[in-house]
Amino acid sequence: MTTVESPSQGLDPIKAPSSKLPKLGTGKLLIPGKGFGPASSQGKQRLGNIIVGFVLSLGGIIMVGPLLWTLSTSLKTREGVFALPPQWIPDPFVWENYVRIWTAGPLLSGITNSLIVAFSVTIVGTVFSSLAAYAFAKLRIPFRNGFFLILLSGLMIPYPTLMIPQFVMFSEWGWVNTLLPLIVPGLFGNIMMIFFLRQYLSSVPDSMLEAAKIDGAGYLQTFGRMVLPLIRPAIAAQFILWFMAIWNDYLAPIIYLNSPEKQTLQLVIASFNAQYAIQTDYPLIMAASFVALIPVLLIFLIFQRQIIESIALTGSKG
Repeated sequence: MTTVESPSQGLDPIKAPSSKLPKLGTGKLLIPGKGFGPASSQGKQRLGNIIVGFVLSLGGIIMVGPLLWTLSTSLKTREGVFALPPQWIPDPFVWENYVRIWTAGPLLSGITNSLIVAFSVTIVGTVFSSLAAYAFAKLRIPFRNGFFLILLSGLMIPYPTLMIPQFVMFSEWGWVNTLLPLIVPGLFGNIMMIFFLRQYLSSVPDSMLEAAKIDGAGYLQTFGRMVLPLIRPAIAAQFILWFMAIWNDYLAPIIYLNSPEKQTLQLVIASFNAQYAIQTDYPLIMAASFVALIPVLLIFLIFQRQIIESIALTGSKG
């Protein structure tokens, strides 16, 4: 019996003639990777990444522009501030402006008072806010949701309606011209932080907490060993936002603080502006303003990893 060899047998697919390749309806050869397919989608994705990167870079430059201008102005002479065209690079660099700010006003005491208020409120208040969020999210408390709605209703009360009653109350207690009215109300937590952490904890499985309870762990042990590591990125994000709000607060300090040695940094900067703007000494004002930004920048650099992790986790859960 003779065996009939197939015409395609023995042909190398790589060296196959073009007549063996599939053709399109127009008579053109169908070459993989040309015109469509994975290579085309990768090219579109690369182009999209380039466009997004360019837009984000442009937005970053626009956002950091005022900060760079503040730094540049703080190192100029008085005449250099009004130079045309504007000078981004000072000529000459006047480092003396950063020396004069310490003697031009109570800047050091303002920084100290602001640090005392901001860190005491945010650190202690964050602990109570985390515990409250854990209780509202995971503990079986009667009328838990009702109490939470009552707490959220406090967000609808504008602060100007509370200023006069609070001032009268703190005045009767003898707290006016002290830092206590700025510290004590925030020690018991922040409503926005409680709301955010409660929503964050809602995705934590109850089985994990029940397993810890079976193993004999109490509520505080469960919170410290299991819950706190899970919500640490969210706490870091809320901590920075709260710290910035307290650090930049101007309304409450101007109501309760009168003495220059008791004033926070924002009141000191405002007094710099009122005193030296008339003298067109804008480099001195910008130098003091840039010094006021340094603590916020340091806090962000310290917690930036947790913030990015919080955003990533939130996006993956969504």
